[in-house]
Amino acid sequence: MSTGWTLGLILGVVVILIAAAIVITIVVLARRIAEQARTAVGGVDVVRQQTDGLPGINQINDSGVRILRSARAVRKVAVGK
Repeated sequence: MSTGWTLGLILGVVVILIAAAIVITIVVLARRIAEQARTAVGGVDVVRQQTDGLPGINQINDSGVRILRSARAVRKVAVGK
């Protein structure tokens, strides 16, 4: 085997090792991101449960608007405007 072949094989092995290191790094980072995503989804589910709308909130809002309008009408009559 000549020096050129030896050098070529060594360079080939080095390139393959570098590529393998890059792929391993990508896989490790992808697993870490996947775990963080699972944690985030769990957090979102908790927040969603804690912020569900109050039952009957629309009816409460409508009642509040009617009370406000009635109070304005009473004030208008009382003040005379």
